[in-house]
Amino acid sequence: MNILRPPPTSSSSFPPYQNSKPLNPPLNFTLTHKPISLISINPPFRPTRLRSASGTANSSAGDLSSFLSSPGEPYSTHNDQELLSLLRNRKTDEAWAKYVQSTHLPGPTCLSRLVSQLSYQSKPESLLRAQSILTRLRNERQLHRLDANSLGLLAMAAAKSGQTLYSVSVIKSMLRSGYLPHVKAWSAAVANLSAAGDDGPEESIKLFTAITRRVRRFDDQSLVAQSRPDTAAFNAVLNACANLGDVEKYWKLFDEMSKWDCEPDVLSYNVMIKLCARVDRKELIVFVLERIIEKGIKVCMTTMHSLVAAYVGFGDLRTAERIVQAMREKRRDLCKVLRECNGEDLKEKEEEEAEEEDDEDSFEDDEDDLGSSARDEVSEEVSEDVFKKLLPNSVEPSDKPPLLPKVFAPDSRIYTTLMKGYMKNGRVADTARMLEAMRRQDDSNSHPDEVSYTTVVSAFVKAGLMDRARQVLSEMARMGVPANRITYNVLLKGYCKQLQIDKAEDLLREMAEDAGIEPDVVSYNIIIDGCILIDDSAGALSFFNEMRTKGIAPTKISYTTLMKAFAMSGQPKLANRVFDEMMRDPRVKVDLIAWNMLVEGYCRLGLIEDAKRVVSNMKENGFYPNVATYGSLANGVSVARKPGEALLLWKEIKERCEVKKSGESEGDSSEPSPPMLKPDEGLLDMLADICVRAAFFKKALEIIACMEENGIPPNKTKYKKIYVEMHSRMFTSKHASQARVDRRVERKRAAEAFKFWLGLPNSYYGSEWKLGPRED
Repeated sequence: MNILRPPPTSSSSFPPYQNSKPLNPPLNFTLTHKPISLISINPPFRPTRLRSASGTANSSAGDLSSFLSSPGEPYSTHNDQELLSLLRNRKTDEAWAKYVQSTHLPGPTCLSRLVSQLSYQSKPESLLRAQSILTRLRNERQLHRLDANSLGLLAMAAAKSGQTLYSVSVIKSMLRSGYLPHVKAWSAAVANLSAAGDDGPEESIKLFTAITRRVRRFDDQSLVAQSRPDTAAFNAVLNACANLGDVEKYWKLFDEMSKWDCEPDVLSYNVMIKLCARVDRKELIVFVLERIIEKGIKVCMTTMHSLVAAYVGFGDLRTAERIVQAMREKRRDLCKVLRECNGEDLKEKEEEEAEEEDDEDSFEDDEDDLGSSARDEVSEEVSEDVFKKLLPNSVEPSDKPPLLPKVFAPDSRIYTTLMKGYMKNGRVADTARMLEAMRRQDDSNSHPDEVSYTTVVSAFVKAGLMDRARQVLSEMARMGVPANRITYNVLLKGYCKQLQIDKAEDLLREMAEDAGIEPDVVSYNIIIDGCILIDDSAGALSFFNEMRTKGIAPTKISYTTLMKAFAMSGQPKLANRVFDEMMRDPRVKVDLIAWNMLVEGYCRLGLIEDAKRVVSNMKENGFYPNVATYGSLANGVSVARKPGEALLLWKEIKERCEVKKSGESEGDSSEPSPPMLKPDEGLLDMLADICVRAAFFKKALEIIACMEENGIPPNKTKYKKIYVEMHSRMFTSKHASQARVDRRVERKRAAEAFKFWLGLPNSYYGSEWKLGPRED
């Protein structure tokens, strides 16, 4: 039985990607794309064939190289002249129709030009057509008919339309085949990866490094002039470093710009503001602004947006409000305002530290805390040194803060960013008042737009005021501000949180029929999650299939949400089927959340062996169990009533907790060690509960000691109640063997120690006790 209906066949397909696996049986997916917005390139760029310093072509094997080396069929010249004539006259649609009608493959010139012109068009269907040509050539082992220019344009078009994985796979295939794409093509992929979730920023840095390393191989850099990184490419990879909070990598790349004849621009410093926010260096933001002014770089409105967004991200709405107020008063001394805010923050911090010192009578550090503190100090020292290089003006600030070169008036984006700060802090009334104030502004650039209204809708939804949120939606229509897809998605989420799935379904139809906005994958993910809240796994599956029927490709969240629906409803085998299909989908990358959801499904039914099998497969695929994984396993052990499994689980957890302490002995091991685990209260409490019920008092005391080491207060009242109810009478039969008697003696001693900890009557009163061997 196939629980997932097969989606409609698509003409689009991805080139082989590094994490993709062959589909068996093959599954076809329909993709939807955002409109392509290609920047004008005149003349069209020409990617460079990669050659070493000696001038020989690089013949490294790769996805495309295997096809490039395959013998091709004789080119058919049938209708080639007519097709080429249509392409030269820019009649791309007619040329496509001619290509579809032809039973033979056109020549390399026609194919390359057709793919280039289809990629260059700003229509999603054109991109699908170009991808279908690539798929056909790959299937027929004729990819050698396409030139590097067409592949570069296709990669760039895919990046602009949001198909990041497709774009990256084409770029990597070109590199393996010995081609260097144009900087505009590969930098678009780098930019998309830097803003992506999961490991996107890391992949962005890797791609940037791989391309620049190959460009450096050329002694004559004029040969690869069009592939050399420019300032925009550096800004993209710097954004990846900022998103990761990697200060050292940011400095290395920032310092490297001059070696490529690139100069930092205002966007480079805007990214630096984000970096300061990521690494919690709020006091340095003002020096970034001063650095921009001192270097004579033109300050733009985006810089003002970055400043307000950074302080809102810190939760410092007071400073954000002062920035906006200074802009409203047309002041140019914004640096002075920010320095004053820094002074006030420093004074408040000193007062708080003084109060904490007064409250602390005694404080003892254990070895782990001292080691962690030392590592933190080293990291802070490195970060401090880097920022001294990035912002030398922060070491010796000027006596007089510089002035802005011109006055900046706040626009709707500035106000909306401040509104988001109010919304996140639960200040619904202030959010609504800000919207009213924006309406009364004389400057049309300050009037509320769809993002402003959506922020107010979000504030009402967060407060559970769905009627008020719907009123704002109606008001948008009256004011002539069209609601967008995000506005409807926020409302959908509100209804689902309140378990009003019927209203959510009505809104989904209203969204498509009345507003003319087709739901996207986020819309369906929200309503699928809503079905889970009311325990409707059938409804979740129905919406999932409806989404795919409409040609919307599922995302990682779509798969994991559907897996959650089956796991929560006690159908782990169906969750496993969804997981298997997720593994076969090359567009999504399976992560630890998906594995954990599969483990949770089996553990809810107490199917420990199946859950352990999943964990074993997880480790084979390079994923280490985390606290959520162990928590699910502990819950499964409790449901299955197999306390012996809890001992094995505790042994593994204890080894993971001590992995840092035994780091010295790991130098000889060739296998990477698992990361250190920091257990939480739920996991340790569950394990202690199982051990107390099973009378494993020695292990229970070990777990309790671990809880105290991690600052988790044990629930002594709960364990005392369990002991009194289950183990108040422990005795050994007179006819038991000596070995059994000895075991019972050890168990009894552990029980006495546990009772001592609980405060129950025991044999240790009036003496010091320990869990080790007792002296006779």
